[in-house]
Amino acid sequence: MSHEPQDALSRTALGVFRLNGQLLAVSEKLAEPAGLTAAWWQVLGAVLPEPLPVAGIARVMGITRQSVQRVADLLVREGLASYEPNPAHRRAKLLAPTDTGRAAVHRIDPGHAELAALLQRELGGPEAFEETARVLERLSKALETVAGPGPVTSR
Repeated sequence: MSHEPQDALSRTALGVFRLNGQLLAVSEKLAEPAGLTAAWWQVLGAVLPEPLPVAGIARVMGITRQSVQRVADLLVREGLASYEPNPAHRRAKLLAPTDTGRAAVHRIDPGHAELAALLQRELGGPEAFEETARVLERLSKALETVAGPGPVTSR
């Protein structure tokens, strides 16, 4: 029996774990001058387009509701976000960025744009960068399909 799929999965997992660490480290560096952490930036970024409940943010980001709740509470305490009424659910408030929170995220834009340009060049241009994003999105969707919310079993 061939171990090629297992080897590919192991290499993919190790690569994603390493990439996650690299992205977190560079995100911390980018966010620091704006007075944010990578986690604060991540949660604020999720609600820039529209306010979301904590559970919705967690689903989009693929992390636990509890970890988003801790960050959301800190953002509210620091005046970077606020809780708003949710017309769809009385108890699940919506998290929304404040003007101060939006301004903090916008202070990251120049460094973010510079990193994006450097990565695009290193990857071989815009098409290669887009393809990289598509492959990662496809991998995430495939894993969600085969693994679902519980442990993986033979199907």
